[in-house]
Amino acid sequence: MKKSLLTAALIAGFAATAAHADNSVTLYGVVDGGVNYQSFDGSVNGKNIDNDYVGMADGINSGNRWGLKGTEDLGNGLKALFQLESGFNLGTGQSGQGSRLFGRQATVGLQSDGWGQLEFGRQTNIASKYFAGVATPFGTDFGQAGVGSAFSAAGSHRLDNMIMYQTPTIAGFQLGLGYSFNADGNQQISSDGSQKNTRSWTTGLRYGNGPLAAALVYDRYKSPDSETDVNDRGVSVNSWSLAASYDFKVVKVYAAGGQTRNGWFSSNSSLNGASYLKDNSANISSFDVNDNLKVNSYSLGVSAPVGANGEVMASWMMADIKDSGIHNWGSNKQNVYSVGYTYALSKRTNVYALGSYANNVNFQDDLKATQFAVGLRHRF
Repeated sequence: MKKSLLTAALIAGFAATAAHADNSVTLYGVVDGGVNYQSFDGSVNGKNIDNDYVGMADGINSGNRWGLKGTEDLGNGLKALFQLESGFNLGTGQSGQGSRLFGRQATVGLQSDGWGQLEFGRQTNIASKYFAGVATPFGTDFGQAGVGSAFSAAGSHRLDNMIMYQTPTIAGFQLGLGYSFNADGNQQISSDGSQKNTRSWTTGLRYGNGPLAAALVYDRYKSPDSETDVNDRGVSVNSWSLAASYDFKVVKVYAAGGQTRNGWFSSNSSLNGASYLKDNSANISSFDVNDNLKVNSYSLGVSAPVGANGEVMASWMMADIKDSGIHNWGSNKQNVYSVGYTYALSKRTNVYALGSYANNVNFQDDLKATQFAVGLRHRF
């Protein structure tokens, strides 16, 4: 009798556990550090530039982060979900993304196998999710080798105050759409009828089936009427991009092209990372406006396995400026050439190396950037 009761209790306990298996909270993160060398050489506005930096590498392979995510089963195939993700500097322990507590992501939403996923809050745009990993083997990471050096809307471009909807994947296709009431910062209320918020739209379609992947994305934001420069008020900045990759097993190839008009979405910090570039025209900021600007972007890349645990990567990216805009950003094609290597020590830990060279940095004639990094990444 006692054995029967014990067996019944164990079965009931197992059933209860299985029923709540989808109700969970997970702590996760990435810790990535090593040694980084970066140099800028050339001239900007007649000023000679010759600056070398050697120091700690912080989040080269993947941005440092910790986070919490969870789901609750609401029944009938519906789940509630949330994700809170905080970026930080490994060398100092300080918060990243402008010192936001959960600057990488802060969302809550609903998910259904039948109709898809709806989320509210701060997160990356559709281009960063769908396009970046198809356009180049380096994705959104690896310093100046990251896709954001040429495709500014795809380089971990984050939007505040956003509503995002993504369909379920059907026959390999998935559609995403997002709208931000103010892309960067708290929503502003106007008493005079002017628009004080940076409105932003993001959308895209991706396809994945076996070795083939493809993505088509479009992003837009409109600058507020409160911009200091009257020429920057109410300007619509647009970007579209198309990418495809194919995995031949022995090698995987990547290709992408696109165009950005009237401004820049997110800057690559590795190409704006030197202090002498902070206060002159060589610096391009996030949500920067430059009416009449036209930049065509291209990339080619390959990756290949090396042994059981290694992978080698290489890419070329070009941002070809066709019109420097009313702020005359420059007239030279920026090229970025990069090679990298990763080796898995375990399922969660790997070492990596990166070498990257860029000329005409941020469209400035004769300004060159070189980056070398080696590091260790651990995921938990």
